[in-house]
Amino acid sequence: MPVSRVLFHSEGYGIEGRLATGGERAVVVTHPHPLYGGDMDNDVVTAITEAFEQAGYTTLRFNFRGVGRSEGRYSDGVGEQADVGAAVDYLKDSGHGHVELSGYSFGTWVNALCAGNRFPDIGMTMVAPPAAFMDFGAVSNIPGLKAVVAGSRDDIAPPDMLKRLTALWNPSARLEILSGADHFFFGYREALIALLTGLVGKGAAKDARARIS
Repeated sequence: MPVSRVLFHSEGYGIEGRLATGGERAVVVTHPHPLYGGDMDNDVVTAITEAFEQAGYTTLRFNFRGVGRSEGRYSDGVGEQADVGAAVDYLKDSGHGHVELSGYSFGTWVNALCAGNRFPDIGMTMVAPPAAFMDFGAVSNIPGLKAVVAGSRDDIAPPDMLKRLTALWNPSARLEILSGADHFFFGYREALIALLTGLVGKGAAKDARARIS
């Protein structure tokens, strides 16, 4: 799948990204916390990207403002929501009518806030939402949430907390716990890709059947 460097703009800031062109369906993939070294080349971010690509999606991962070559500076999740919105708009302007959100850790928090504020029905997949580290109190309902994935040994995204939150966000969303994995999925990258590919592929097939019927 061809990958290209892209530049789009968010509130006047140039945002760098990597676009892998696949099918008509597309996904924006967000990265972990910028203040703790998170960027679009994070191993879990690239694992998520690979899973969606294997399921036939066009993927766009990018660096939040102030990370890598993206202009601006960290904005406590507020400006980062604008970055997500700009990424979604970039894909839609490129001809992708169906765009979803996915992400890892901090990126899931930003995606959840962005969905509530701007894209209430957008399809979403979360990997290790940091419920024990970030405040998800402002997120009460995510109609488009399809799946939440975390490790059984994750103390930043504890499975017990995620079970309660997933039921709050969207009772129909799937919660998948990868046995033995921690927050960083060390040694579980391929298992994570396989799990996500199955989840994403089933969701795409279900959506396609719904459109046909």
